[in-house]
Amino acid sequence: MTEPLKIVISVDTFAPDINGAARFAERIAGGLARRGHEVHVIAPAFDNQPGSRYEVHDGGRMMLHRLKSHRVPTHKTQRFVYPFGLTRKIKRILRDVSPVAVHVNSHLIIGRYSAKAAKSLGLRLIATNHIMPENLIKYSLIPKFLHKTAMKIAWADAGRVLRGMDKVTTPTRKAAELLENAAKVSNVLAISCGIEASRFANKTPTSNADPVFLFLGRLDDEKRIPTLIRALAKLKEFPKAKVELVGDGGERENLKRLANELGVSDRVRFLGHIKDKDLPTAYERCTAFVMPSIAELQSIATMEAMASGRPVIAANAMALPHLVHDGDNGYLFPPDDVDALADRMRRILVADEAELQRLSENSLHLIKAHDIQTTLSIFENLYQGLGEASPTSEDNAPDYESPIGRLSENLRDLLASWREDALGLQAKADELRQEAVEKLSNVRDDAIEKWTEVKEDVKEQVSEIKEEVVEVAKRLRKKKD
Repeated sequence: MTEPLKIVISVDTFAPDINGAARFAERIAGGLARRGHEVHVIAPAFDNQPGSRYEVHDGGRMMLHRLKSHRVPTHKTQRFVYPFGLTRKIKRILRDVSPVAVHVNSHLIIGRYSAKAAKSLGLRLIATNHIMPENLIKYSLIPKFLHKTAMKIAWADAGRVLRGMDKVTTPTRKAAELLENAAKVSNVLAISCGIEASRFANKTPTSNADPVFLFLGRLDDEKRIPTLIRALAKLKEFPKAKVELVGDGGERENLKRLANELGVSDRVRFLGHIKDKDLPTAYERCTAFVMPSIAELQSIATMEAMASGRPVIAANAMALPHLVHDGDNGYLFPPDDVDALADRMRRILVADEAELQRLSENSLHLIKAHDIQTTLSIFENLYQGLGEASPTSEDNAPDYESPIGRLSENLRDLLASWREDALGLQAKADELRQEAVEKLSNVRDDAIEKWTEVKEDVKEQVSEIKEEVVEVAKRLRKKKD
């Protein structure tokens, strides 16, 4: 491990938000904090209590600088921060912290002004791009006929901001190529978001006896969830098959109406947001994970499902084929093709135990290349300006794309051993998370106690001053008389 560093991570979305960018930032911040680094996160306030305070995320204690924010009127979950005076506010935070680097996770509002403030102070700037302008324009007030023009302008704007960074990263090579071509940014590094796979390990075998197809993420247009609901409606010969939707977003009510229209409302469960600690259970109880999205720069939810040992069905779009190797750990289908998705779901429903086990083991095998410890080490070096020649994660190795078929007995034994070790790590991680929560609670109690003492001291001093003022006033009156 490197020497402890001071790092500022700047985001436009953060926990309790549930989306890829927010979860990446949370995992990186939590991982760095657990490694002993001093982590500060500049993020929107999700309530009416902006300000700086310690919070625990992903088992790591960090300082959150929450900025006053407002909900985007056209979107159910997005929030924005007024830019007026924002550079000055962020500059004040950066001066106080004096970090070795600022890690910007968006080029929109907070990220943009964090970059501006960091440059003025001569701080090192790293950026990770999670944004596709297409996803944002859908919920803007821009007329549909202007969307293509707006996308070009948005990509050009992203390029202007990102070209000013010392290093730019994105989760996959496909996403890096998109950014280089669309935003004209050079030498983008492909670094997996990474995942703490051991957290999702379980001994529950994949079963289609009581089938559940899970989607986890934002319920927004680019996720193409109607395709999943329509595919379910086509599986009339499997009345026990169900879909669970974890998350929330602007399309929730439309999706409910669609399920009613198709007569499958009793087979589609809207679970909303769930607590982070409940995520592993959601994946564990599903038969397969489905990601019909057309706009994934990686997909942390897909990676978590793989770490849970579940087959994945995904659209053959953007970076999803990098995770889902068709026929090895699941199946790909043409984007928006309802019949094709229904066919892939049917394959899972009729698969025997041996085939389900093969798909599950291959998911576990592939996810090992996305170890978050490697990702954390790469970013530690980038923050310090080290190892910049060709930093990349193991999923970019040539053999990662090779067909698997069925794993050898040796690899299967290693996976079984890894599962046992992972379950032991889970118990230890739970202990560490609890310790972090308790420490934070103690810090809060100490702060409250000290603040109470200060208030009492101030009250006492004010009382004494009042008494002195009264005495002086009495003497002045006597002299006057």
